Amino acid sequence: MISSNPMHYRLTLLVCLLSMPFLFAEPIRTHMPLSNGAVAYAYPIHSIVVDGNSDDWPSSFQKYPIAVTPYGKSPKKEDFEAYFQVGHNLDEQALYLLITVIDDNHVVDNGENANWNTQDTYTLYLDPKHDHKGSGVSLFQFGENFKGDVNYDTSWDPDAREFNWDNVVMRTVTSGKTTHYEVKVNLGNRLKLNKTIGVDHVIVDKDFDDDEGTISFMAWGMEGGKSRSPVRLGDIVPVAGNTKIAKVTGMVKWKDTSIKKMTSRVRFLNTEQKNLWSVAQIDSTGNYDIMLPQGSYVAKPFWQFRGDHRIDVRNSTVSFTIKDEANTKVKDLELLTETPMDIIPEKGILETFDPNKPDILDEFVQRYRAYYAIPGVSLAVIKEGKVVYHNTYGFKNAYTQAPVDSNTLFEAASITKPVFAFAVCRLVEKGVLDLDRPLYTYLPFEEIAHDERYKLITARHVLSHQTGFPNWAWMNEDGKIDIKFTPGTAYGYSGEGFEYLKRVVAKITDKDVETVLAEEVLSPLGLTNTYFSENDYLKTVVANGHIGKFPTRSDLPKEPGMAWSMHTEAKAFASFALGLLEKKGLQPETYENMFAIQTEIDSDSTNEEWKEYFGLGIALEETPSGPAFGHGGNNGDFKCQFKIYSELNTGFIVFTNSNKGDDLHSALDEFLITGKRED
Repeated sequence: MISSNPMHYRLTLLVCLLSMPFLFAEPIRTHMPLSNGAVAYAYPIHSIVVDGNSDDWPSSFQKYPIAVTPYGKSPKKEDFEAYFQVGHNLDEQALYLLITVIDDNHVVDNGENANWNTQDTYTLYLDPKHDHKGSGVSLFQFGENFKGDVNYDTSWDPDAREFNWDNVVMRTVTSGKTTHYEVKVNLGNRLKLNKTIGVDHVIVDKDFDDDEGTISFMAWGMEGGKSRSPVRLGDIVPVAGNTKIAKVTGMVKWKDTSIKKMTSRVRFLNTEQKNLWSVAQIDSTGNYDIMLPQGSYVAKPFWQFRGDHRIDVRNSTVSFTIKDEANTKVKDLELLTETPMDIIPEKGILETFDPNKPDILDEFVQRYRAYYAIPGVSLAVIKEGKVVYHNTYGFKNAYTQAPVDSNTLFEAASITKPVFAFAVCRLVEKGVLDLDRPLYTYLPFEEIAHDERYKLITARHVLSHQTGFPNWAWMNEDGKIDIKFTPGTAYGYSGEGFEYLKRVVAKITDKDVETVLAEEVLSPLGLTNTYFSENDYLKTVVANGHIGKFPTRSDLPKEPGMAWSMHTEAKAFASFALGLLEKKGLQPETYENMFAIQTEIDSDSTNEEWKEYFGLGIALEETPSGPAFGHGGNNGDFKCQFKIYSELNTGFIVFTNSNKGDDLHSALDEFLITGKRED
């Protein structure tokens, strides 16, 4: 069961990142490469005037299709076509791009509130450095009546902060059904022959006869959220005019034939020109093909994980040479795997753990952190109803290696949900809100009012994930919210429900939700160093998230989201977890209701001793070690979990700034409490 953030950073065209309740381990993607597999070659070009016209472009230049749908609904093929051409001018130190869009309906918004999503626009993503160690992405959006970018201050890469509209000239002209976007990118010394540049394109298509107001997104390469990380861009390689390109084909296979799921991409590095490299997509049968210049190469898997399998990247390589333009068949690339981590004891160590001698725990965390390439960790351990140990590990930013310390704050993702649920329960006690009164009687929800079933939805349904709403509306093909089942009849994890209830709470209290949280949660439970939206202090202490080894932008929420936006750290959040354990701040009958099973969750586990449920905003579990409660969070580049065994008065809270953090979470549960678990 997966959940995710809403699309809250409009200018970055994010594919929203995921959040999930605790006890669920379904990572988004654990094999992200530095490139998304799209490759183009830029040949020399001269005497180009950037005016939006294509007359001065060579007709022989290859056309690269912009035809991938990273999310949402594709435009009708008969009405829409897009492609780009690319060239370079070394004397001007400039990259030139010509983007052509053929569209039956070219929409321009001439209103005062014109934006990227109210008309047809083009977005260029650039990572000029495209460093193997990672580098930042700049974004440029353009339309006939719109020009936008991102907040460069949110990038962790100083070079990206300095690369802005001063470096880019963009013009557009529409004639009939054809629109050209012509671009000159002044790269300076970043432009070198055979040095790969990170680039991608997204066309936003909006049809004027679309009464529903939906828009379509078409991209060059795979992956959404391209401004978040360089792992989601394609590759452009500037080459000399006489450079010959050959088609390279090959196959990737596992040495361990019991592994059925193939890794997604393979990287090619030119052994003579270190800045020349690219990535090819691998299909489900292990085959790939890519166009590469002549030279000697080594092929290797880019990312070391495929699911639970860690690939031995150092020894999983194959070398080959391209001598001419003839097709080159590469010897099979055999993937070797490393021995899995296996240091979980038969019995959890927390019962005998001495916080004055924490080496056994610290060593465990550090080994898992290294194995899974998790940059930073914040950990608090609860024993006998109190925090007995707190420590931080690693880096808030793997690129700068700025260390995590006790002040470093992490995205808590869906752990925000139980905090909001606690506030809601306080309002119920005060008679401000009725758990079982339909929410539409407090505040109608116009976008879903066409479905009469929405009038059944209550706060209880929201907190126990029984609204019938999708997790997020953007995940639907049309991007619109709907009801999947009659509210109250089934379980369906939904962030949309929490956001609807947030709006209801703001309406009936006549307060912004952060004031409500301060009054009803932060103050009663002593939850300090916790924030729900952007502020100057948070900017200075927040960790960067990471996909693989690459940091992502620190795009802080402008508005609080009750499904996902909390920022905190393990020791601070322990006051909330212990408050629930000690049943503080709510009346006994309210706690009884909050921790009562509201809905059962279908589990993939075959072990009958483990069962999962939801109370009111809190995840519940039956285990061989006794009942447990908590919640998990997954914003993609941040993963976290808190889990308390109520009869044992023990548990842990862990925050990580990594898409592999959940591997540490589940291991900590076994290492500290349950011992080695057999599913």
